[in-house]
Amino acid sequence: MDRYPPIAEHGLIGDLQTAALVSSQGVVDWFAAPRFDSPSIFAALLDHDRGGFFRLGPDFAETTCKQLYYPDTAILVTRFMSPDGVGEVIDWMPPNNSRTPSNRHTLIRAVRTVRGTVRFDLECRPRFDYGRATHRLDLGPDGGVFRAPGVSAYLQSTFPLERDGEDLRGSITLGVGREAGAVFTVCAGDGEAPAPISVTGGTEQLWSAADFWQQWVHGSNYRGRWRDMVNRSAITLKLLTYAPTGAPVAAATMGLPEQVGGERNWDYRYTWVRDGSLSVRALLDLGFVEEATAFTHWLGDRLRAAAGQDGEPLQIMYRVDGEPLTTEETLDHLEGYRGSAPVRLGNAASDQLQLDIYGEALYALSEGREVAVQSGYQGWQILARTLDWLADSWDRPDEGIWETRGGRKDFTYSRVMCWAAFDRGLRMATQFSRPANTVRWTEARDTILEQVMAHGWSESGQAYVQHYGGDAVLDASLLLMPRVGFVAPRDPSWLSTLDAMDRTLVSDSLVYRYDPAASPDGLRGSEGTFSLCTFLYVDALARAGRLRPARYTFQKMLTYANHVGLFAEEIGPTGEQLGNFPQAFTHLSLVTAACTLDKALDNRRG
Repeated sequence: MDRYPPIAEHGLIGDLQTAALVSSQGVVDWFAAPRFDSPSIFAALLDHDRGGFFRLGPDFAETTCKQLYYPDTAILVTRFMSPDGVGEVIDWMPPNNSRTPSNRHTLIRAVRTVRGTVRFDLECRPRFDYGRATHRLDLGPDGGVFRAPGVSAYLQSTFPLERDGEDLRGSITLGVGREAGAVFTVCAGDGEAPAPISVTGGTEQLWSAADFWQQWVHGSNYRGRWRDMVNRSAITLKLLTYAPTGAPVAAATMGLPEQVGGERNWDYRYTWVRDGSLSVRALLDLGFVEEATAFTHWLGDRLRAAAGQDGEPLQIMYRVDGEPLTTEETLDHLEGYRGSAPVRLGNAASDQLQLDIYGEALYALSEGREVAVQSGYQGWQILARTLDWLADSWDRPDEGIWETRGGRKDFTYSRVMCWAAFDRGLRMATQFSRPANTVRWTEARDTILEQVMAHGWSESGQAYVQHYGGDAVLDASLLLMPRVGFVAPRDPSWLSTLDAMDRTLVSDSLVYRYDPAASPDGLRGSEGTFSLCTFLYVDALARAGRLRPARYTFQKMLTYANHVGLFAEEIGPTGEQLGNFPQAFTHLSLVTAACTLDKALDNRRG
């Protein structure tokens, strides 16, 4: 077993309240429960020796491994092929689309032989609370139960298991057509033991899960050129959304590095206002109105929770249940993925000032209200007070969209999104006939536009720049300017900005966020190209009418997806995936780029 398989060598499974990664070697090396942001149970990706894992695979000296999803589902199939036989491990979690949080989560692993004879070996070595908590094993005739403070984990199997210290192991040899299985169930410490398992029962659960996912994704109205990739991205976004609240996490994992061996290792298992807000348009483009409106309700709840309190109306990120995130600590006992330390738990960026989130929030709420029931008068009052606060606050330096730790600046993107906040607020006030301080909001909107044109534009570089006074610094976040309507997509100033980005930020069609050498961000090391930005670049090119480079860039970017169609946060210099995995922001931007490009190509053809 590879101690640290490549980040991309994984598939994602989940039950809509938490998720697990399964490597192409059949190892569950990341799983946290009962929620995405709960302490880990398997975290070998962050420390092979201390993190814990659950391996189920054949005992082959020479094996070729292949991984795929059962079509249009979140059911993962890992195939092991050798001259002696071909075996499969099928992994899934029964979906729970309920609005009620559950502390019981089940990971099902079925094995079967499709050719020859295959011996499957099982090792289950949980390490609770990020490897900080000890556990004891109680072994019985139907399997074992691992008991740690506040949590019990049951491992049941259709074949015998034996004790290995406080862990479990077992093996079974299967001929052609034979099947077996193992079920790992996590619940509260005093939770009821799960019902006995059987191969027949597992098969029924498998097809039930397949029906759920296929029926859901077939509700998409996307009929464009890239249906397989768009459907996979839609399923991934659904898998990364906490069903009880409708809040998407930025990624399923924590601590995976943007540079192997570097310090850019963050915890992404939380809900960013920005990411979630931009997902609304992507979901609506696909016809998933229920999921889009669920997030707008979550966002409205955050504004209501802060109403009447001093300070900023919104934090930049929250836990999936809507509670504020307040701390960041380092897990010094974990070595990190391939030695990439520190491993951070929580996220200190939660207390940063990032004024752009109000633009994304108003963008989401205005898009959502096109299809959802309007909020009541009290909800509008809270929204209006938020814009009144922003009218007092928009002209402040902040940390910006990329959560840099190099000090506050007058970021152009932050100003642009503040403009978008007032623009959408004014539109909603008119559309829904709501009382508003339209004079003040209009003045703020117009002042921002004039200020950006005066200070966010570089005459020498003929481009919009990252921050005021930064003539040489470009930033890919500005690719959203035409999408929100701040600048026309074919305005000469915007076309020259695209040209400048192509010269400075684009490398073989892949796009960097910015250049840390030109704009120090307070962190050591470098990073790869940012996959979100590449898809934003496609969107901007398509809007600008540059359809040939847009399509070429999009098609080329799809080749960087992993073997099951998933993207991490970044692409490294040799094409490897870097950062937390899979990243929701990348997949939502893939959807929006595909929809924009399809529409532009269809219009040209028409």
